[in-house]
Amino acid sequence: MQKIVLKTEKLCKTFSSGGVQQHVLKNLDLNLKEGDFTVIMGSSGSGKSTLLYALSGMDKPTLGEIYFEEKKISKLDNDELAIFRRNYCGFVFQKVYLLDNMSVLDNVLASGFLVSKNKKETVEQAKKLLKQVGLNEMLWRKFPEQLSGGEAQRAAIVRALINNPKIVFADEPTGALNSASSDSVLDVMSEVNASGQSIVMVTHDTKTALRGNRVLYLRDGVICGDLRLDRYHVDKHHERNELLKEFLIEMGW
Repeated sequence: MQKIVLKTEKLCKTFSSGGVQQHVLKNLDLNLKEGDFTVIMGSSGSGKSTLLYALSGMDKPTLGEIYFEEKKISKLDNDELAIFRRNYCGFVFQKVYLLDNMSVLDNVLASGFLVSKNKKETVEQAKKLLKQVGLNEMLWRKFPEQLSGGEAQRAAIVRALINNPKIVFADEPTGALNSASSDSVLDVMSEVNASGQSIVMVTHDTKTALRGNRVLYLRDGVICGDLRLDRYHVDKHHERNELLKEFLIEMGW
């Protein structure tokens, strides 16, 4: 039985601009289960990224609670949140944020050494993951500017996985990629999820959303739709596409 890894209770996020309050998340209750590939969709301004940042500890809610494996993280201070993110979370963004003056391998190791004290094991794990995502040894010593977009994003995924996080958070990870590179990155994320890795991903792209086994639809800071799917398999792509299309039409996409 899957256990709940993240839970929110009456989650609210309010921003103030020019004396006007904007309620971006509104009394949001949500349970995320271990091993799920959860996709968050919605129109621009619906609160997708705000929710992702709150769940991952990158931002604090205005009201409400967030629990990670029964531990309340919504009241942690900034230093405690930094430790939480470093130890339990991995991050993949549309922009890869690899360090320009470091090689692919060193970018991964820089994250790994922040948590692990065993350098030999960390190096071995980094090389194993790089091979797993299809980055051969010739690429390990290259710098980010020498990589294609797809190669750089796969390196960013390895960096997100190096500390064996409980959850990987992804914000539009294929948004800046062409179709072939996007497919390559999504294949990696599907493989990682199939091995048991929990993923929470924000996307506006339906092809990307098909990789999830749960799709949440946000409208004006409220979850108004929750689609459950089987695990992704290429043979069921058409069937999944039809189910997602019907769901999004119902949501007013």
